Formats: sequence, structure tokens, C-alpha cells
Amino acid sequence: MKYLPMIFMLGTLFSIALIGCQQPIGPVVSHKLRVIGNQSAVPVFPDEESYLHTSHEKQEGGVVGMVGDVKQNLTAKQIDDQTPVQIVTSDEYGAVITVIDGPMKGATGFVAKQNVD
Repeated sequence: MKYLPMIFMLGTLFSIALIGCQQPIGPVVSHKLRVIGNQSAVPVFPDEESYLHTSHEKQEGGVVGMVGDVKQNLTAKQIDDQTPVQIVTSDEYGAVITVIDGPMKGATGFVAKQNVD
């Protein structure tokens, strides 16, 4: 009889914890990819280093710039405008994202800062 209040309290705490674990976590704040200029899709690079290297080549112009364009087409996945994404990390150059909806759901990569809304 003397353990009854303690058993009741532990049962209540266990029930609250069990109910709390079954509730979904709050909604994920999502962002969207956006095209700029004459792009038809947003290039998503495998990592930030690939993005930086390719963008520097494209800025040089001439033959090196054309190599940068070809390299972008080969290394970057093209993802549609307004595709919902979750930002994993970000810095002054862009963000590492994960696509959360659409045909490329689950794809991850690095996107330039101006392509994330």
C-alpha cells in the first residue's frame, strides 16, 4: 500500500512519455530552389568545392569558361525551379540542401546562394 502513490506517479510519467514520442515533430521549415537569369533549372553540385572550382572556370571566359560550362553540365544535377528543399548547412557561397519533395526527393548537394529562396 505504501508503494501505490509511487507506482501511480511512475505510470503517469511513462504514459506521458509514450504519448509524447508518438506525436510528430513540428513541421520542417522548407525553402525552394529558384532559377536566375536564363537558367531553366537549378544546378546542384555534389559539394561546395566542385561549385567553387566550376564557377571560377566559368568566370574566366574563353576556352576555360567553356570547359567550366561543360564541367557544370557533367557534375551538377539539374533540379526544377520551385522544388522544395531543406537547408542542411549554409555559408557565404551557398547551402548544402536536401530535396524534400518531387521526382528528385532525397537528393543532396550544394546550391549557390542566389538559387535558394
